[in-house]
Amino acid sequence: AMFADGAAPGADVQSLWRSARSARCEAKSCQTGKISTAEAAAQCCTGRDAAVQMEQSKADLQDFQQEVQVDYTGLLSFLQRVEDAVIKELNKNWQSHAFDGFEVNWTDQNETVLCLHSLSYPEARDHKLQVTSVSWNATGSVVACSYGRLDDGDWSTEKSYVCTWNLDRRGLNPQRPDLVVDVPSSVMCLAFHPSQPSLIAGGLFSGELVVWDTSRTEDPVIWRTGMTDDTHTDPVYQVHWLPDTKHRHRSQLLSASTDGKILVWREERGGRLALADGFAVVAQQIPHSTQLKKLARAEAAMGVTSLSFSYFEPHVFVVGVEGGSSLRCSTAAQTPALPGTRSSVPLRAPAELAFSPHAGPVYSVSCSPFHNLFLSCGTDGQVHLHSMLQTQPLFALQLSKKYLFCVRWSPVRPLVFAAASGEGKCLQVLLLDLARSAQKPAVSLKQAVGDCPVYCLEFNTKHTQLLAAGDAAGTVKVWQLSSDFTEQGPREMNHLEQLASEIMD
Repeated sequence: AMFADGAAPGADVQSLWRSARSARCEAKSCQTGKISTAEAAAQCCTGRDAAVQMEQSKADLQDFQQEVQVDYTGLLSFLQRVEDAVIKELNKNWQSHAFDGFEVNWTDQNETVLCLHSLSYPEARDHKLQVTSVSWNATGSVVACSYGRLDDGDWSTEKSYVCTWNLDRRGLNPQRPDLVVDVPSSVMCLAFHPSQPSLIAGGLFSGELVVWDTSRTEDPVIWRTGMTDDTHTDPVYQVHWLPDTKHRHRSQLLSASTDGKILVWREERGGRLALADGFAVVAQQIPHSTQLKKLARAEAAMGVTSLSFSYFEPHVFVVGVEGGSSLRCSTAAQTPALPGTRSSVPLRAPAELAFSPHAGPVYSVSCSPFHNLFLSCGTDGQVHLHSMLQTQPLFALQLSKKYLFCVRWSPVRPLVFAAASGEGKCLQVLLLDLARSAQKPAVSLKQAVGDCPVYCLEFNTKHTQLLAAGDAAGTVKVWQLSSDFTEQGPREMNHLEQLASEIMD
């Protein structure tokens, strides 16, 4: 047949590709060739000990000791030669005032004065209530304000408020205070306790004193005077915390009113403030003032509008009165006040010296933390700088054509103070730096819009760059001061000493 099935032996062809891979030692499953490595160079070819502290030989140690031998005789001779010169220079440095008040400041410099917060309580503003007082608590983080009316001369029973804001709180709402306390009468003044951050005292238009504990939200009232024969018969315009000399861990509360009384209250059980001591400012008992003696034919009480304690003599304080004078007073006074004032404790006459008066009522006084000086201001628009030792002012500044309601000395700058103005369109917080000018403010801050005076202001003694000011529109503005107003100059105390030593002809 032409075609037939047949079987032939198989052919074996050797794979050259497989043999080549085997020669290169490649794995069958590896796609790339093996990466070969080799050590090209070593970082350190040789090693040796550079130094060993504990393995030094005794011979080397002896050589070292011999090298540092001191010539004590020569050193003694040198010290004896320079001793007088060194002591002279040390004494010169010790007496130098070149760096008085200098403190290292690691914080950023603030070049301008800024408004950090504008705080208000809408309900108080709806009732057209005014901010009558501001106060910082002991930590410097909480600011409180009282609402009431300072432009009403009649008896006021209108409801008012005390509000607090914690400026360190993350969720700070300027229109929503952290605490709101309803008060049945206008609150005319406030004062936080100097060491207990939650306690705050207030003086009312009704003449009462109340102490609130801001940590108690349900019923914050913990002490009050109530209406008794000892209670003030006029509005209370100043409250001040005093240490209790008989009880170390307690405090007393001092109040001043336009009824002429300055009363000291102590805490008692049952939430009551009881009268512990008292004074009466009577025109007939004010020394060294011919102008006041003309008014003293009757036993006329002098209305006290403001009060400030000396930082250098704890028993000395200054009061401003409605008659226009400032009076130096003492809690150590023993002269009985003239009869005619009803009180459960004998009242004393505290006035020791009457200073040259303003042309109208004095609204505010402030003692200097740095010297035996004080400031006063009033309805004549002037600020008087007084020494405690002489009746005439060291100088008088005409800062406003109308009223000045408040003046406060800076807690950190001896030559800086602030004043609250109520002049027309220039409703301002005035910052004065006597190192720059003794005639005009260094900075004028626009606090309010329209015809609403600035009534109160207070420096923060803990966070010294903060200043709070309250106005008649019901707003509290917290200002951040520039570094110029918070850092003391090297010769600032010398300048203040020169001012204090001047005597006007």
